[in-house]
Amino acid sequence: MEPMANTGSFLFKNGRVLDPSRDFDGVADLLVLDGRIAEIGPRIELGSDLASAVRSIDAGGKWIVPGLIDMHVHLREPGEEYKETIATGTLSAVCGGFTAVACMPNTHPVNDCAAITQYILEKAKEEGACRVFPVAAISTGLQGKNLAEYGDLRDAGAVAVSDDGKPVMNAMLMRRALEYARTFDLVVIGHCEDSDLSAGGLMNEGAVSTRLGLRGIPAAAEEVMIARDILLAKLTGGRFHVAHVSTEGSVELVRNAKAHGIKVTAETAPHYFTLTDDLIAGYDPVYKMNPPLRTARDVAAVKAGLADGTLDVVASDHAPHSVVEKDVEFEYALNGVIGLESSLPLILKLVRDGVLSPLQAIAKISCNPAAILGVPFGTLRTGAAADVTIIDPDADYIINVNNFASKSRNCPFHGLEARGRAEMTVVGGRVAFSIFPDQGS
Repeated sequence: MEPMANTGSFLFKNGRVLDPSRDFDGVADLLVLDGRIAEIGPRIELGSDLASAVRSIDAGGKWIVPGLIDMHVHLREPGEEYKETIATGTLSAVCGGFTAVACMPNTHPVNDCAAITQYILEKAKEEGACRVFPVAAISTGLQGKNLAEYGDLRDAGAVAVSDDGKPVMNAMLMRRALEYARTFDLVVIGHCEDSDLSAGGLMNEGAVSTRLGLRGIPAAAEEVMIARDILLAKLTGGRFHVAHVSTEGSVELVRNAKAHGIKVTAETAPHYFTLTDDLIAGYDPVYKMNPPLRTARDVAAVKAGLADGTLDVVASDHAPHSVVEKDVEFEYALNGVIGLESSLPLILKLVRDGVLSPLQAIAKISCNPAAILGVPFGTLRTGAAADVTIIDPDADYIINVNNFASKSRNCPFHGLEARGRAEMTVVGGRVAFSIFPDQGS
């Protein structure tokens, strides 16, 4: 990281400004004054009163985009700081171009009360490199028995509720969660898995699992729960967001729900549009996750869902684990991969492959997650907080986990030839990360 003067005022010149919140795509200058977006336009000239206080940076050939938002991240603090901390996780985020992350509640203790939400926010304020939006638990202790106190959690700063990592198997509890969350305008994020169907499963159920002799998790384990929760969202009028969509059937269920006007949104993760279950042939636990890697047909369906807007968001599902938990036999390895520092080039590949336009791709990691979470970010509108990411879409490099800021190394993309990366991450006018050449004054 390059240390830079923290003036809060910058003039980014000659960049390709991409702001999907305004459907803007064009070469322009962007002026940041005192941590706020002041102006976007061609050839902005600074008066003599500003010239000495504003750092001018030539962004020619780069993309200037709203600060990226990852709405599905595990920071592991409190309770599992040996895997990740709020400090290291948010540093990993800004290195990947993210100015904000939403952290899941499956910490120890669980984020099911105002005190834990406040703790996370206080730690983020003290040690965080980016904004942190806590996601609170649907049920106390993630036990699926009693609802948490959503009003208290919302007042403390929670932006959504989820039992991520565990499904809510009780349909009545999920109904009540959607009704209760609606009272406080909170979105319910569903970990959609029928644990009876997935019990004991280690990978996707199919030809590869049969050949390897590993017990499989059928696509239906995800799909039946999505179907149930879509119907409950229709019944209650609550807002429901589907986490980590991985199957063709899941994409179709969400597509149909949207067509019928149900308040449903959905996300997928880069590994679900990039990798397939064939990779598990070597029994490498880095490819073990939940939901599991699926087939090439599922990958194609996920891409189609991203392209037509069925899938609103790409989120990393950053799930750090230590080598003690991942560098073991496949059967005993914990589920999960890290992705904060590898997501962006994989999303940009969708642009190069013609799956998404640049505006569509940036929307899925900026204004779309901001709208779902109800936070006033993901935009370059005048007056907005200056959360800005500068991207070099043509930078070629090898993804190397040994260079990651994250404490953990369980990334399935280590060694991948990648193109495109964040070169500067600005949070509220503060440079949180930069490898940008020092060209300015």
